[in-house]
Amino acid sequence: MLRTTPTSRIDRQSQTFFRGLRLSAILLAMAIITGVIGFSTIENYTLTEAFYMTIITLSTVGFTEVRPLSDTGRIFASLLIIGNIGIFAYAVTNISRFLVEGGLKKLFQYRAMEKKIAQLKDHVIICGYGRYGQEIAEHFNRHKVPFVVIDNRQETIDDLHQRENTPYLQGDATNDETLEEAGIERASALIAALPEDTDNVYVVLTARQLKSNLKIISRATYQKAERKLKRAGADHVILPNQIGGFYMATLVTKPDAVEFFTILTEKGDELVSFEEVIFDSLPEGKTKQTIKELNIRKNTGANVVGLKTPDGQYIVNPSADTVIEINMGIIVLGTEEQIASFKDYMTRLIHPEEQA
Repeated sequence: MLRTTPTSRIDRQSQTFFRGLRLSAILLAMAIITGVIGFSTIENYTLTEAFYMTIITLSTVGFTEVRPLSDTGRIFASLLIIGNIGIFAYAVTNISRFLVEGGLKKLFQYRAMEKKIAQLKDHVIICGYGRYGQEIAEHFNRHKVPFVVIDNRQETIDDLHQRENTPYLQGDATNDETLEEAGIERASALIAALPEDTDNVYVVLTARQLKSNLKIISRATYQKAERKLKRAGADHVILPNQIGGFYMATLVTKPDAVEFFTILTEKGDELVSFEEVIFDSLPEGKTKQTIKELNIRKNTGANVVGLKTPDGQYIVNPSADTVIEINMGIIVLGTEEQIASFKDYMTRLIHPEEQA
C-alpha cells in the first residue's frame, strides 16, 4: 500500500508551492535541453556554448552571441523565445513566491513537524479542532499530555500553523492513512470531536479496526448517535448538550458543589487533578491490603476518592478498610506535586524490582 508522508497533509498551500516548483523545474529543464540540442545541431556549438546561448535566449537578457547566428539559427532562437518565455517567467515567479512568501521556511517547519509526530508515544489523537478540540488541546497543554491534532479545514490549519507547540496533520481522520500518520499504533487514546455524528462514527470504526486496545472517546450531537458510536467501538460517548443542561440545572440546585468542581478542574495557584492507577500486579506481601495499610495519604498527600473494581464497577469515597485487589483501579485527588508523589509511590509499590 502506497503511503504518503505526514508533511504531504500538513498544508495544501505548501503542496501548491512544491508542485509549482517541480513543474517549473521540469519545464525549464525541457526548454534548456531543447535549446542545447538545437544550437548544437544548427550552429555546431559546443555543449558549453549551446548552454550559454540557450540561457541568454530564454532569459532575454541580450548578451552577445558566441558567434553570429545563421538565418536558420535566428529562426530557431526566435521560436525558442516565443515558445518558452512563458515557461521562464512561470519558473521565476514560482521560485520568487517560494522564497518571498515563506515556502522555504514552511518546508523546514514541516520537516520538524514530521519528526515531532514520529517521536510521539502514548499520545492522544484529537480528530477535529473546533470548539471542543481546542478546549481539549488547551487542557492537554496545561497538563503536559502529548497529542496530535487532525483537521481538514484550511482555515484551521492556518491557525494551527501559528501554534508551534501543537503537532497537527491536515487530512481526513476517517482514512486509515491519516490515522497511521498520526501514530495510532503508538497512541494511547483517540478523541473524535468532529462536528458531524456520522463522521465521528467513521473515525471510531476506523480507529478501532487499526488498534483494538485503543481508548476511544467520541462526542455526539444527538442521543440516537450514542448507540451507533458504542457499536462502532467507542469506549465513552459524550453529549455536550446533555452535559451543558445538567451543569446549568446543577448551578441552580447545587451552586456550591459546581463551584467546588470548577476549582478542581481549572488552574489556580496549584493545579488540582485526578489520577488513576491500575493494580495489574502486586508484590508478595502487598496483596489483600486495605487503603489504610497502603498509607497513600500519609506517604503522598493525595486522597483516595474512588475505586474501580475488576468488573468495571465504581466505589465512590471508599472506606479505609476497603481491600485493594489485583486489576483494581484506584483514583486519587491532589495537587500536581501530590499526584507526582503518588505515581512514584505506586510505581515503587507495584514494581519494587525497578528500584533495586
